[in-house]
Amino acid sequence: MFYKTLIMVAVVIVILSSSCSTFKKVVFHPNLNQGNYLTTTDVIKIKNGMTQKQVTDILGYPILQDPFKTQTLVYIFRQQKGYKDITQKTLTLTFNKARILTNIDNKSNIIK
Repeated sequence: MFYKTLIMVAVVIVILSSSCSTFKKVVFHPNLNQGNYLTTTDVIKIKNGMTQKQVTDILGYPILQDPFKTQTLVYIFRQQKGYKDITQKTLTLTFNKARILTNIDNKSNIIK
């Protein structure tokens, strides 16, 4: 009887000392997608010299709009697949005063 109690205590101590990492994989984590989902075929279509209307016809309106600088469109897409790190892709398009595209800044990075 003493050995059964000792084994039970040892099992409980092992479970409690292993922190939550043991249970992390048991809990379901869905894929989280936030922002503007842009395909590479759509982004390739964007070229300098296009009007702002032509760009929004191809990519749609961005989720994030700068209230102070209307010449900039920022498309952000964040994705977390299950237990993996968060990836974020940012496409910043800058227009001149005539609303003609002058700069394309395409960034992707991984956030831990």
